Amino acid sequence: MKLSEVKTALGDLENIVFKLEDGSFVPEHFHVTEVGIVTKHFIDCGGQVRNEKVANFQLWDANDHEHRLKPGKLRNIISLSERILGMPDLEVEVEYQSETIGRYDLDFDGSDFVLRSKKTACLAEENCGVSDNGSVDKIQSCCAPDGNCC
Repeated sequence: MKLSEVKTALGDLENIVFKLEDGSFVPEHFHVTEVGIVTKHFIDCGGQVRNEKVANFQLWDANDHEHRLKPGKLRNIISLSERILGMPDLEVEVEYQSETIGRYDLDFDGSDFVLRSKKTACLAEENCGVSDNGSVDKIQSCCAPDGNCC
């Protein structure tokens, strides 16, 4: 979900609700403690240099059980981030505390924001012999002992 889609969804809401894919909810007294840009500059297992940027929201479950973040306030925080940080219309990633800090993709189901589990993947499948179903051909794989990646 892009930042512009979040702002559009906020325009139709009276309250902000975040839930996880398992149906559990982020406590309604959450805070958004950060809105920023996260940049990842890396080399994939095929040797290609990559740059990724996402808009990042950090949700925090504080002990002030009366706190409620309203849609207008979050829109203002996003607008301030766009103006001060020069934040473009990026995909949104959410950090939320579970056993450790979890990173989630963001979706909207028409009434609630949904934290979707992120998955790892090989970004150099064409170099590593990974098929569409995720299996690896060990004979042609760059991950084989004589391969050229990993």
